[in-house]
Amino acid sequence: VTLTSRRCSALSRARGQYTSQKVRRTFIEFFTEQHRHRAVPSAPVRPRGDPSLLFVNAGMNQFKPILLGCADPRSEMASYQRVVNSQKCVRAGGKHNDLDDVGRDVYHHTFFEMLGNWSFGDYFKVEACAMAWHLLTEVYEIPAERLYVSYFSGDAASGLPADEETRHIWLSLGLRPDHVLPFGMKDNFWEMGETGPCGPCTEIHYDHVGTRNAAALVNADSPDVVEIWNLVFMQYNREGDGGLRALPQCSVDTGMGLERLLTVLQGKRSNYDTDLFTPLLSAIHQCSRAPAYSGRTEQTDAGRVDMAYRVVADHVRTLSVCIADGVYPGMTGAELVLRRILRRAVRFSTEVLHAPEGALASLVPTVAHILVSGIMEIINVNEAQFLSSLKQGRRVIDRTLSKMDRDAVNFPAAVAWSLHRNLGFPLDLIDLMLEERNMAVDKHGVEQLAAEQEQVGGAEERGLHMDLQSLAELQSRGVPHTNDSPKYSYSLQHNGTYVFSPCRASVLALYCNQSLVSEVSEGQRCGMVLDQTCFYAEQGGQMHDQGYFTKDGLQDVLFPVECVRLAGGYVVHEITAAETLRTGDQIQLHVDETQRLACMVKHTATHVLNFALRELLGSGVVQRGSHVTADRLRFDFSYKASLNVSQLQEVERMVQDIIHQNDVVHMQEVPLARANQIAGLRTVDEVYPDPVRVVSVGVAASELLSNQKHKHTSVELCCGTHLLQTGGIGDFVIVSERQMVKGISRIIAVTGEDAKQAREAGQVLLQEVEALTARIATDHTPSLATAQRLSKEVGLLTDVRIFSFSCLLLFSVVCLCRFYPPFPH
Repeated sequence: VTLTSRRCSALSRARGQYTSQKVRRTFIEFFTEQHRHRAVPSAPVRPRGDPSLLFVNAGMNQFKPILLGCADPRSEMASYQRVVNSQKCVRAGGKHNDLDDVGRDVYHHTFFEMLGNWSFGDYFKVEACAMAWHLLTEVYEIPAERLYVSYFSGDAASGLPADEETRHIWLSLGLRPDHVLPFGMKDNFWEMGETGPCGPCTEIHYDHVGTRNAAALVNADSPDVVEIWNLVFMQYNREGDGGLRALPQCSVDTGMGLERLLTVLQGKRSNYDTDLFTPLLSAIHQCSRAPAYSGRTEQTDAGRVDMAYRVVADHVRTLSVCIADGVYPGMTGAELVLRRILRRAVRFSTEVLHAPEGALASLVPTVAHILVSGIMEIINVNEAQFLSSLKQGRRVIDRTLSKMDRDAVNFPAAVAWSLHRNLGFPLDLIDLMLEERNMAVDKHGVEQLAAEQEQVGGAEERGLHMDLQSLAELQSRGVPHTNDSPKYSYSLQHNGTYVFSPCRASVLALYCNQSLVSEVSEGQRCGMVLDQTCFYAEQGGQMHDQGYFTKDGLQDVLFPVECVRLAGGYVVHEITAAETLRTGDQIQLHVDETQRLACMVKHTATHVLNFALRELLGSGVVQRGSHVTADRLRFDFSYKASLNVSQLQEVERMVQDIIHQNDVVHMQEVPLARANQIAGLRTVDEVYPDPVRVVSVGVAASELLSNQKHKHTSVELCCGTHLLQTGGIGDFVIVSERQMVKGISRIIAVTGEDAKQAREAGQVLLQEVEALTARIATDHTPSLATAQRLSKEVGLLTDVRIFSFSCLLLFSVVCLCRFYPPFPH
């Protein structure tokens, strides 16, 4: 009794002193100062180069390159052994999707912070369990008798034994046997997806009530006994066929939700009662006409007022974090999910809490503590757009219900799908609105309509992707990483032509049907790993090289290279074998020089365009993506509005000035820390190797580093291939500019001969516009037939695909301002 009283007293003191900031700081300092972990910053919520995820939804996401064996061996990440951080996570799509549960209870969130520590082949189960137990019971002073742990009980169907090692570790740390509980695959075997690293896990649970044996409530969805920490022991890899193979290196991945831990340390029973949410709930109350938040759920929550409080509080946090990280409400992927979150929040804010328009954005300062005008503007614009749709959708639902039989229980799928497709209603929002009327959507009908839509949309072709086991096998065989430095071996001659150095290579490995093979036959599609290559693998927004290779002794047979990818330091050339190919074969590589040079032109032009935009519009312009092909370049950037014609003309002029200057393009490898000291350096959010390649126009990186005075020039970190002088771009014309979503613009441009043709097409268009304008100006009282004929001619002119923006300006002014006034509305 004395021991229990002392520990409960200690916990009470801890509850009084632990703010969210202190809990987070204590966690990081425990692992960095006492256990030699490296603290790493949270990754943005938009995944880096991982198309399998909409959002970062777990602390391990940013470390997937290490776990998958594909971390760039030159990057800082490749040196990680034990690290710790607090990761921003969004679970609102994919396998881990908590969106539909938010608001219904007091612990689900779409955004949360994951406190975690990792070991990559350093320590394993014994150390991980001991550290966790020490932190919880001695640093945070949580009473040990309130903690229960679960471990993996094994699975006969998968051939997996019980994790008795972990059980014995917990018992050795002093836990009572009835507090160490076995569970199966569902609860204690961790897998992030259908394939990839996985393994048994052990979870730590907390009993809010205490002074009893709560073993029966562990993993029973009891609000009184909750999981607070999950320690995952990655020992296996899940293959595409569903089988499990042992990993060559075991890793530890732990995760503890800050929100859940705070409820324990602050003595609360709801995440929304902690200091992460109480100021926000108070701010919501001040801007709404609803009674104050009281924490009710389910049937006790009359009118779903408290549910609305939780939805709005959770969703505005998610919106703020996502928008700050460059994810804006849009029409596809993560952007579409964020749009759904925003609209769900708007609906609860306006219709349940009766808050005025603009209230949602007004909560941002409470979330961020600093007014973030860009986030507020985006939320306000999207809210205004959806409010009109919400009213219209409500009328559609009411009208449909009024026409239905009173005994009907299923709302028509066609109407629900129309609301979703045409008015942007998230399907779960329709469910909620109908649930209030004791009605449900015809789910089967909606699924059929969605499937039909997906069939119309088609599917992307999937390439060869080397699996983790094959990468690990390459490494275990001692196969060296591909030397791809020959891709930079080219020179510029006095006559303006580029010469690309020849490249010979040895076939080190062949990959076919998800396994490494020693030989492939004619007609087989495979991946090929060489000791060196001059082919550029697709990365950094630049398309991969095309070309072919020949085999020694078989010079008249060409092996076309279809695609070139990077995988864990290896460059994989995807081919369809024209003849038998074996490991050890000697080959001669031939890059398609025309295609390569065209990509070099577009990539250098992209850098110059980026510089021109920042010079004209200010340093607030941030690159959000780019894609370089032989035909054109695409550049996405953040800016508050679409550019007007004069701005686009000025950007074109600035780029053309740099082209005419024929500046030297310098490329130099520099230590990453040193490179980050360059004034005006532009980067994108990705992990860079060390040393890193600096591409600068007109001024060498060494001079930029030695000169303290900032020189206005294009300077970026880039692994792409570039021209050696800007004059090689030849010409530059912007053929398209539009806002993809609010705050993100996309420019498409062409260079060289394509730019010349675009400009000539614009001149022809301009002449046709002027001729049409003259005819309109002379006929002040046209007949209906004349008006229809002229309208048709205008329609034909607007169908022109490519024209310069000088012509666009005249075309817009002439057609819109001069054509329409003479005719009756």
